[in-house]
Amino acid sequence: MTHLLRIAINAQIIPGGGYGGVEQFIIGLVDALGRLDYGDEEYIIITHPRAPDWLKPCLGPNQRIVVRPWANVSERVRAILQPGKLVLEPIQRLLRLIRLSRQGRGMGIEKPKRSDGFLERLEVDVVHFPWQSMVLTDIPSIFNPHDLQHLHLPELFAERAYARREANYPVWCREATAVAVASQWVKDDLVQQYGIEREKVYVIPLAAPLEVYTPISEDTLHQVCQKFRLPETFALYPAQTWPHKNHVRLIEAIAELRDQHRLNINLICTGKQNSFWPIIEQRINELRLDKQVRFLGFVSPEELHALYRLAQFTVIPTLFEAGSLPMFEAFYEGTPVACSAVTSLPQQAEDAALLFDPLSVESIAEAMRRMVLETDLRDKLSRRGRERIRTFSWKRTAKAYRALYRKVAGHPMTEEDTLLLTQDWMSSSAPAEFAHQGGA
Repeated sequence: MTHLLRIAINAQIIPGGGYGGVEQFIIGLVDALGRLDYGDEEYIIITHPRAPDWLKPCLGPNQRIVVRPWANVSERVRAILQPGKLVLEPIQRLLRLIRLSRQGRGMGIEKPKRSDGFLERLEVDVVHFPWQSMVLTDIPSIFNPHDLQHLHLPELFAERAYARREANYPVWCREATAVAVASQWVKDDLVQQYGIEREKVYVIPLAAPLEVYTPISEDTLHQVCQKFRLPETFALYPAQTWPHKNHVRLIEAIAELRDQHRLNINLICTGKQNSFWPIIEQRINELRLDKQVRFLGFVSPEELHALYRLAQFTVIPTLFEAGSLPMFEAFYEGTPVACSAVTSLPQQAEDAALLFDPLSVESIAEAMRRMVLETDLRDKLSRRGRERIRTFSWKRTAKAYRALYRKVAGHPMTEEDTLLLTQDWMSSSAPAEFAHQGGA
């Protein structure tokens, strides 16, 4: 009788947009793993006590949630104080200093922690850390670092945040049994920056988060139009307001098109508005673009689905991306895409997006001008995007992660498992058996 393979997935995030694409990755993966034909796997989804049931709607018959207990009193107090974060931040800072002092670290950076025994008590064969946090354990483990943006754009990171990443990321990558990333570009970067063995890093591309959700109706499209008072035509940019998402240059490009070409383009942005938002808002006001540029904040998946469908095109001016979920979402909906020619994006897009230099306002403006004025270009990119996304699905991603779980645990693997972990998914020349698989 085959041994039941027990996998723990660390899903201890707080949903609601704060974790951006990581949240969508976890949703897509858990949902798709639960839909695979039942094998010899049992999945234990570890959630945080502040959000114990956030993945409950995604669970399949061989999946169950285990809520991690509060680590200590100060963690619980911080959770209670969270709604009043701005007012009570000094108290939270004091609690943190007390905790660090007890750990003998004073004001130093927290170093990689070892498991306190919670994971071991679950009696699992593999533990998967799908976001940028990990504890060291003797259980075979998989870590998703997602990217090393801090090494490429250090000026966008606070000194402490940069130091924390550098104190932890290299150790986590070395100590994990396997490292999983979403693109060949990130794999090459990890190998170059940290000297990680190439054979230890597995490229497993993601898919469109919208694939997980129910298709929308015409009534929904109408309701979204009414709720947000959408203009007849607009460009869409879904992204948190992090500096590297490059909203400021995008806004300046819209101003240039208005002032130099008498071309007024409406821009709708979605995503959580974080600490960088006031700078973006100030630039909008300085350029008198409040009538053309609107930020809706965090929207529901259904609303985002509708926005892609209604947009004239999607623009992605980011300065750094390990893999763009908005690009895949736009492809999934047939929305034409213009995006940055940086990091992993050209490989992800192939010929299905109009590329531009994200450091050049003029280049962004020219790409947007073409997207608005050239109907044939939009139609061509829409067709190519739909064809490109057919190579990717959450079903395929989940199968690849299941193969990696089996490999890391020393569990028997199928021929398909081996193929999934060795083939180049991102290439348009991927084997025919990988294309046209449909959704999960």
